[in-house]
Amino acid sequence: MDGLVRHTRQINQQLARYGVKFGIYKNGTFQERLFPFDAIPRVISHEEWQVLERGLIQRVRALNLFLKDIYGEKRILSDGVIPEDFVYRSPGYLPQCEGIVPVKGVYSHISGIDLVKGKDGVWYILEDNLRIPSGASYPLIARQLCRRCSPETFRQNPVVDNRGYGRLMRRTMDSVNTGGINVVFTPGRYNAAYFEHSYLAEQSGAVLAEAGDLYVRDSTVFYRSTQGDQRVGAIYRRVSDEYMDPLTFVPESLIGIPNLMAAYRAGNVGILNAFGNGVADDKGIYYFVPKMISYYLGEEAILSNAPTYLPFYPEDQRYVLEHLDTLVVKDVAEAGGYGVVFGSGLTAQQRQELAGTIAAQPRRFIAQEVIDFQDLPILEDGEQVERKADLRAFVLSSGEETVVWPSGLTRFSRNPHSFVVNSSQGGGFKDTWILSR
Repeated sequence: MDGLVRHTRQINQQLARYGVKFGIYKNGTFQERLFPFDAIPRVISHEEWQVLERGLIQRVRALNLFLKDIYGEKRILSDGVIPEDFVYRSPGYLPQCEGIVPVKGVYSHISGIDLVKGKDGVWYILEDNLRIPSGASYPLIARQLCRRCSPETFRQNPVVDNRGYGRLMRRTMDSVNTGGINVVFTPGRYNAAYFEHSYLAEQSGAVLAEAGDLYVRDSTVFYRSTQGDQRVGAIYRRVSDEYMDPLTFVPESLIGIPNLMAAYRAGNVGILNAFGNGVADDKGIYYFVPKMISYYLGEEAILSNAPTYLPFYPEDQRYVLEHLDTLVVKDVAEAGGYGVVFGSGLTAQQRQELAGTIAAQPRRFIAQEVIDFQDLPILEDGEQVERKADLRAFVLSSGEETVVWPSGLTRFSRNPHSFVVNSSQGGGFKDTWILSR
């Protein structure tokens, strides 16, 4: 690894040249920042990865079955496993998707599952991202540049090659392609993850397209090209559900495709990920995933949730209000590290105000025990220090198989006192090494 550490500055310079940036809107303005890369990789043993792989596949299979059920027969509701009104009050539930079965019955084709490893050695699932999870491009291009700067590092260490992500993505798109080209659909240059959209389109051999490039005729999607209009068979969307079709969702949307839902409902285009997935990655629904695994698969969950309380239930609410000073509270409608409040960091008055909000809006929040998860070494001003880090694993599902990409996005906090690692909160990232033996 010394070879990588010596080339840290060079690697970050090349990442900047490639435009590996993360954009955020702050105070009403768009700002682009370099996504800082730390050359000391996270290393996961072969044996440990095998357990993670089985657990991630199990979890995504159950979540896909839940989505199929919730927009179809709703057996899990009628059997009382999850309260009906809890599901229908989810901000991610879309009644417009009722009765629609996507191509091959797959809802979450590319899932981003966030985990942390506790100091007790146990991996905990923190969050399921089933709508438009981002981040695969960063370790992908970072590994490419690391290989270029220090090829001997990868000759000397048994690291599983991660360069197959583009091929896995293409295979996933092809599996639901109804006849036509594959498209990566982006809202455009000023999106926070635009670099990723363009890079993944290149890696997977798909066409990068914006709203003006696509239209629907006779419930079929077409791409306007200089060689004439081409039929679109699959769309990997990087636009939120509510902006995808102004005739179905938000009518003011200028970044959507009018009548796309008609083509989707008719089964004439595969959409990755499916519309309505937000009901399954709602932070409140997260509480029920172990029960889903038992209900749909007849198995015990291989990977654990963080200990979680649902203020929706009176007994959980009592516990949360009595222990606010030791818990972390999350707003189920927020993402990117926003809406996360550590009770220990609040004043007595602030805790009292938060308690009042939770009591008034119990469906809006979950509370979790604070997991003291592992620190990883990073380089800071030439010194090696330790910072909190998580892992986003990417699980790809087609009609035939579910696979875990043997890599992942390790994000770390640059604040020595923070547990929040999100890039939108100023964090950096590392490569993730999966050992082959």
